[in-house]
Amino acid sequence: MKINSRKFRVAEGQKVRLGKWPTVVKPVYKSKEQYQKLLDEHVARLSSLQQLHYAFNRYSLLLIFQAMDAAGKDGAIKHVMSGVNPQGCQVFSFKHPSATELEHDFLWRTTRSLPERGRIGIFNRSYYEEVLIVRVHPQILRSQGLPDELLDGEAIWRHRYRSIVDLERHLFRNGTRIIKFFLHLSEEEQRKRLLERIDNPEKNWKFSVTDVEERKFWKQYMKAYEDCLGATSTDSAPWYVVPADDKENARLIISQIILETLEGLGMAYPRSSAKRRKELQALRKRLEK
Repeated sequence: MKINSRKFRVAEGQKVRLGKWPTVVKPVYKSKEQYQKLLDEHVARLSSLQQLHYAFNRYSLLLIFQAMDAAGKDGAIKHVMSGVNPQGCQVFSFKHPSATELEHDFLWRTTRSLPERGRIGIFNRSYYEEVLIVRVHPQILRSQGLPDELLDGEAIWRHRYRSIVDLERHLFRNGTRIIKFFLHLSEEEQRKRLLERIDNPEKNWKFSVTDVEERKFWKQYMKAYEDCLGATSTDSAPWYVVPADDKENARLIISQIILETLEGLGMAYPRSSAKRRKELQALRKRLEK
């Protein structure tokens, strides 16, 4: 079954209602063995394209992962990017901002971690937390030291969406390609995965009481995601709503979207000039001696 990535893409200006977006779809694999075969093929292609991307050195690629707890962000990054050379790829996880970071604008700490040309940057959570968790928990916003006149309940989110879109368009104009994944998990599937973290001693370390506490705000988070996805998905930096109840299927969808993006860049290995080839032949003769 071929993956049609456009089914998961949020169109620019589209009004998003997550209740109408599936958390599970018909899998593109028929067995665990076939899943592994397909993933291995994707990983091998991605490894080859990443090497070309590094050598071409004209674009950078930024992958952003956002989701509710236990949606599988870590696993997707681990499995999909398993064949990528670590020298050409960096992963950043953004937790609670430090005191120094709070003294700057909300985009400052993530902007410092943007990928260089020829490299892939991965944000496991990102500046989008500032219009998601901060919106659900407004007390966080009040602790950020902003002037009182900027704390207007609705206007601040519109302003932040605009700042994000402006940043991403600026990055696009300077060679950074951005793909944003929202791993769309159902509330029931999250409950099962959290229970598994409790029941499996090897996964106890993953479990936090805040995971349960945050479930109380599920509807508020879905509303925050809907507004965010609709306001910030653009042609130059699209959001993909990836059904995440099936982890394996989600990984195949994600890897396919990344492959399509890299293949669409029209990259090629740098060509040697006549002068350079002459130099290389001279060096070859020296090495033969």
